Amino acid sequence: MENLRTRILQTALILLVFAIGGCEDESNSTQSEINQITEDMTSGTWKITEFIDSGDDDTSDFTGYLFTFNSSGSLVATKGSTTYTGNWSVTEDSGDDSPDDLDFNIFFNLTNQFEDLNDDWDIVTHTSTKIQLIDVSGGNGGTDNLTFEKN
Repeated sequence: MENLRTRILQTALILLVFAIGGCEDESNSTQSEINQITEDMTSGTWKITEFIDSGDDDTSDFTGYLFTFNSSGSLVATKGSTTYTGNWSVTEDSGDDSPDDLDFNIFFNLTNQFEDLNDDWDIVTHTSTKIQLIDVSGGNGGTDNLTFEKN
């Protein structure tokens, strides 16, 4: 009987060690993903291939603009001799209970079409050459979609 109890305790202890050791630190995982997205976005120039603003396709508002995401957090949009500068970042969405919910933040202090890009976008998918973003408006419930592809 004592031998059975010892075996059960040993088995439980081994399972506990594997369970604790097998858990990935979520904050490290999230920071790794933020670092990867930042590395991808700061490599080269990007263009908007889709911008849907509450059901309206406004992609053409950004035709010809090339976006440079700098590691300093600045964001530069250039079309010919026209240049607009804003800010960008990737952060963990602390207002959501999902541990892997990241925000792609864009801010241009402008009152033209670039103002429509200002948001804390949710990341739908990302690769080294494409990032798809979405935002559901709290006000009117409209959905906005924004896609950048590497130039």
